[in-house]
Amino acid sequence: MSTASIQKLGRRLRLGLVGGAGGALIGPVHRLAARLDDCFELTAGVLSSDSARSKAEAARLNIARGYADMAEMIAGEASRADGIDAVAIMTPNDSHARYVEMALKAGLDVICDKPLTNDYASSKALAVLARSKGLVLAVTYNYSGYPMLREARAAIAAGEIGKPQTLHAAYVSGSLGTLVEAEPEKMSSRTRWRLDAARGGPSHVLADIGTHAHQLVNFVAGQRIEAVLADVGAAVPGRTAHDTASVIVRLEGGARGPLFITKAATGAENAMSIEIYGQAGGLYWHHAAANELRVMRHARPAEIRTRGLPTLHPLARAAARLPAGHPEGFHEGFANLYRDFAELAASRRANTAPDPLATSLPTGEDGAEGLAFCEACVASAESGKWVTLARP
Repeated sequence: MSTASIQKLGRRLRLGLVGGAGGALIGPVHRLAARLDDCFELTAGVLSSDSARSKAEAARLNIARGYADMAEMIAGEASRADGIDAVAIMTPNDSHARYVEMALKAGLDVICDKPLTNDYASSKALAVLARSKGLVLAVTYNYSGYPMLREARAAIAAGEIGKPQTLHAAYVSGSLGTLVEAEPEKMSSRTRWRLDAARGGPSHVLADIGTHAHQLVNFVAGQRIEAVLADVGAAVPGRTAHDTASVIVRLEGGARGPLFITKAATGAENAMSIEIYGQAGGLYWHHAAANELRVMRHARPAEIRTRGLPTLHPLARAAARLPAGHPEGFHEGFANLYRDFAELAASRRANTAPDPLATSLPTGEDGAEGLAFCEACVASAESGKWVTLARP
């Protein structure tokens, strides 16, 4: 079956990559996700901030055109009839604002790693810029690409559990369970820049995984977090960067509950979970069993829904590639965002209406709200009071 871009444009979308060279963790994930559904050609790239390495990496990855820097790529591609249509940005946080702005001003659709930037003001400005130009700006909150989280969102939207009343969400990691900073020579480059407030943002744990937890709640509940009461800091003695946040949240519709976010849980393996309860029942999902969703109702046996079944909501069915019983995971969830991004970008270029199922893609506004959440949590921790989130 032809992809959306081929159906609407007669060709794949041409994608320029920014970052992701060598041993980068997320670069290979982006490249695989972009190609999984055959929506994109990886046409050009600035793979490293070192110009020679950038071109060498492009050649190694069989990317047709490698460039020394972002400005050179934008200029070079603009002069070609077969120039890039979109840009994927996977560089350290402090460069996102500059690169996203350059791409949008050049008329390119953009998909960018979270957090969108290191502060709310610049994220909001990018969301406004994309909207004013009619361009697609997506942020890779990749867990929202998981089919059973999409099933949870659709089930709540359909009223299956009633209006959300209470919730609990967690993102628990052990990657910083010890004081890795005590031996900087052993730290990976990605850990080093993430813990540097100038590059990774003023609150490491909130920017790195807290924004995921925030978006997860907003996405599944179908309501935005409007206010927070937070404790944010370092649980590991001797650490200056934030590694843990305990946050009580209140949603626009009145639901409330705690978010626990930490990278100091020694031995934890990316343990994400979310549960939301309404008057008619509740939903529970956790990352270790990502292909299942537990649906609970009063005085009835719990129902376990599994990925790939024809009885799921359309949003979840469209996110699965394999029949039931064949597990899908991290890469496929990431690829669902790229497929949605392709649908929106191709529809914009073809001047046609996009598939409504693609419109759950996290946007620049979602990215800006993630930074508003970070800043509200820090402000709350400093004041000891509830803080209302800014709105883009």
